[in-house]
Amino acid sequence: MTDILKPVIAPALDDASPLARLFAVVSELDAHTEAKQREDAELAAAHHVYNAYPGTVGQVLDSEAWTGQAAVKDNRLAASAVAWLQGGSWLHHILHISENDGAHDVLTLIAPCACDGGYVDFRLEDEDDLLEILNDLRRSHGRVPHHDGECTSVPDPHAPTTK
Repeated sequence: MTDILKPVIAPALDDASPLARLFAVVSELDAHTEAKQREDAELAAAHHVYNAYPGTVGQVLDSEAWTGQAAVKDNRLAASAVAWLQGGSWLHHILHISENDGAHDVLTLIAPCACDGGYVDFRLEDEDDLLEILNDLRRSHGRVPHHDGECTSVPDPHAPTTK
């Protein structure tokens, strides 16, 4: 009787075999799909900020400023795009789609905490919201004042360690 729990050792495929060629086709389609997702995420972010934030972000970031990220199906993360703003801050854009609400853009400003131990994210509702947050950040040199429990700890791989 065959033991179905015993792993099957498959021989290496000849590159010219039909199965190897089919695997290559699937790999090309995956790469194309991921590239398309990244491109679509970049364009969606640029379009959103151009239309919803014309007096601020729409003036300083063009479509080339955005870096798209493909969806991660296992973790259920949708495709998104990020734009580096310098000084430790960046913008994150995602097109959130749900059955109840349909599709809507979500723009988040992520800024470093003054404790240098993490970041604080601000989900932006509109351009006035962004202006208020930027005004506060300008006064604190781009750092969010630290309040316990507000910042998400993300260790800086370049920070010196102390023991």
